[in-house]
Amino acid sequence: MKLAIVILNWNGKALLEQFLPGVISHSPEADVYVIDNASTDDSVSYLKQHFPDTKVIINSENGGYAKGYNEGLKQIDADIFCLLNNDIAVSENWLHPILKTFKNEPKTAIIQPKILDFKNPDYFEYAGAAGGFIDKYGYPYCRGRIFDTLEQDLQQYNNTTDIFWASGACFFIRAKVFNQLEGFDTHFFAHMEEIDLCWRAKHLNNAITYLPDSKVYHVGGATLSASNPQKTYLNFRNSLFMLVKNTPKPILPLIIARLLLDGLAGIHFLIQFKPKHILSILKAHFHFYLALPLLLKQRKATPKTKTYYTVKSIVWQYFVKNNRKFSQL
Repeated sequence: MKLAIVILNWNGKALLEQFLPGVISHSPEADVYVIDNASTDDSVSYLKQHFPDTKVIINSENGGYAKGYNEGLKQIDADIFCLLNNDIAVSENWLHPILKTFKNEPKTAIIQPKILDFKNPDYFEYAGAAGGFIDKYGYPYCRGRIFDTLEQDLQQYNNTTDIFWASGACFFIRAKVFNQLEGFDTHFFAHMEEIDLCWRAKHLNNAITYLPDSKVYHVGGATLSASNPQKTYLNFRNSLFMLVKNTPKPILPLIIARLLLDGLAGIHFLIQFKPKHILSILKAHFHFYLALPLLLKQRKATPKTKTYYTVKSIVWQYFVKNNRKFSQL
């Protein structure tokens, strides 16, 4: 089974200096690639000088996470792709349980390891934690992280389990499934494209698994921090994109409900004196409605699985019932 670890880089020389040596030393089972997304720093020259055995693929433009990986992976021959952020520290033997599961579980198409906070390793990290889920209205949450509340890792999520989505920070996928799904939807640019891909994989009866025996440590926010209005825009817009594309009928009541819930999110930002984030939500909805004809066309072409949520509203659970931990849902 041929495994390729593929790191997407954009102006991340400092992160490559810090984390790439550990990836190489702890991953003898894999070939390591760096896809450079048209960096303007000296990332490429640094790689060629200091890591001549690492294969570098250079994209002609920064197409974001989605297009960057789609273009780069076309040039890589492997059975398994590991899409790894350039701000991830891996642990010794982290690949063993991953490869064993892919070998023994043919229906498992996508795997996520336990993702802990690099700066505070006793806690789960925002982007993925112990595996992802979504509610009826398309809001994502994780075992170990709901909205901005991060749980301490007390071994409470040390069971291997099925999840709905795996984090793009450290995302293992069978190459044949990635190609069958035609990769990420490039209209997303960045953020939640991995959830959309997982949802489409679920439509085809693929299993997505969380493996706690494999651990990585994520800095997080190295490209866009959680406080960045651009991230707010992408998250709100892209969650609407995937909702229209993937949910079973009827879709109109969900869109109306999302309009109201996103309005409440705007009020929340108003209370926090964050006007730029309010504008980001408005901008997200504006661009969503412009893209609606395309999304409806994609919706018709996508087979649907009826079951995609277990929690009806994570907003209600978190903000009204004050349930801040996954075990309380």
